[in-house]
Amino acid sequence: MTDEQTRRPIGRHEEPASGSVAIIPAGLDAVLVLLRHGETEFIVDKRFQGQMEAPLSPLGEQQAILAGRRLSDVAAPPPLPVPDGPPFAVVHSPLGRARVTAELAVAEMAMAGTTIPPLRADSGFSEVAQGGWEGLTDVQIAERFGDSLASWRRWPERYHAPGGESLVEVRARVETALERLLADLAAGARPGTHDRNQVLGYETAARDRRRWALVVGHGGVFRVVACVLLGLPIDHFWNFDFGLAAITVVEIRAGRAVLRALNLDGHLDGASALAAIESRRRNERGAL
Repeated sequence: MTDEQTRRPIGRHEEPASGSVAIIPAGLDAVLVLLRHGETEFIVDKRFQGQMEAPLSPLGEQQAILAGRRLSDVAAPPPLPVPDGPPFAVVHSPLGRARVTAELAVAEMAMAGTTIPPLRADSGFSEVAQGGWEGLTDVQIAERFGDSLASWRRWPERYHAPGGESLVEVRARVETALERLLADLAAGARPGTHDRNQVLGYETAARDRRRWALVVGHGGVFRVVACVLLGLPIDHFWNFDFGLAAITVVEIRAGRAVLRALNLDGHLDGASALAAIESRRRNERGAL
């Protein structure tokens, strides 16, 4: 690659590489860190949340702090595949449980000396609206909406909660939010190249100076984010899990998304680990 090519700003006019997704700017080198919110009082009561406001529980607040502590030292063993500089952007769902999780996490990062950009809410990362299921327990929903709940758990691309959002609708807003965020990460940045080692263990030891963004959101919407970034049909929705206050890392290599880490929760203490187990059980029941 020539010096002129190296200095050229990233643009979407370039031909995307195989495996790239249309909304990812061609040549983009960046990292997205997805952080699900901490435990809420609704989760304690086993109620579906959707877009209802549900405050963090005391455990959920602690989980958010522990996540921020982990992100303040990405090189601590085992290291996270995240650049060692400060985040370029911090974006969160406008729902309170995500906003407070973001605030607690970045406060912990700031205490460790990390420079934090202004936090930005984006409704594109709000949780999947669950309509008539919101606020009800799993048992109540099964009693009142048994057929639609069973269909949602099996064919989420075809069925959704009465009065809620379809995944087609969610995907549209997620794509808009991601396109906006990725364009910000690309603006003025140097493009990457696929003419480098693509296998872990062969990478250079140079300091990672790529831009990275922290996105704080929800388990359901992050499933859609994963499908969009990886170019998967939305019927892969249930193929991903996102635990409470767990960290997921998606690396963008010259415009191609690579899932580097999924659902990391080793930074949580014993009590939080138990909550993560309960979250996985709840996910298996199809609750958001």
